[in-house]
Amino acid sequence: MELDTSFDFRSDSRGRDPDGHSPTLRRYHQVLWSKSLPGGARFDLDTVTPGEYLHHRSDLGEFFLSSDAVIPTWDRWGGAMGAIIEQLTKAEIESLTAISYTIGGLVVFPSNRIEGKLTINGARGLLRKIADRMDLTLECIRRYYRNEDSPLGATLARYSDFFALFEDFRGYVDFFLLQDLVDDDGSAVRFFLPFDDFMTPSVPTSVDAYRDYAARSVEFIQARNRRIDRWVLSAG
Repeated sequence: MELDTSFDFRSDSRGRDPDGHSPTLRRYHQVLWSKSLPGGARFDLDTVTPGEYLHHRSDLGEFFLSSDAVIPTWDRWGGAMGAIIEQLTKAEIESLTAISYTIGGLVVFPSNRIEGKLTINGARGLLRKIADRMDLTLECIRRYYRNEDSPLGATLARYSDFFALFEDFRGYVDFFLLQDLVDDDGSAVRFFLPFDDFMTPSVPTSVDAYRDYAARSVEFIQARNRRIDRWVLSAG
């Protein structure tokens, strides 16, 4: 098994969104997440089901998954965020964008719509309290497993069969190799920006805050890439 955690998935997506058009990214997701669940059952993913990105069907149920980048740069936003972006160099934005399209900056979520409502990917991108951030998404998932409310609570509940696969929050974090986004005992999320029960701004409000956010994001992706490297080595 060989994965290059420095590979930029933009390089083989022909100028389109790597989440849907990078064949390397799709293969990496299939390899990484086709493995045993906390309960011992295998969660094998196929890439041959027509019209589906990743697919699983077994006694566990049927699941449809898609890829999502988890570290937004907000470089296409206008308003106050746009004014902050304008004060950054192109190199700063490109540096964050480039590492966010290595495997450490990407995850999979269920892609099937339920009752015509938003998927997890869609909701986390449209809800301003989340603003596409993985740390805030993970906090919502932590609260879901504790039966606590969050901005994504109703959306996550629609995919209860998916989250049941991992049994609890620790099982979810360990399965997707997200340990570097939680504290040492796995009970609390490490946030990229100051956090106060979803009442603080979800996006940086100054250039300095953006640079702090970018530094913490890069640190997380680098750590997760190293963790993925170790997992691949141990899995053979």
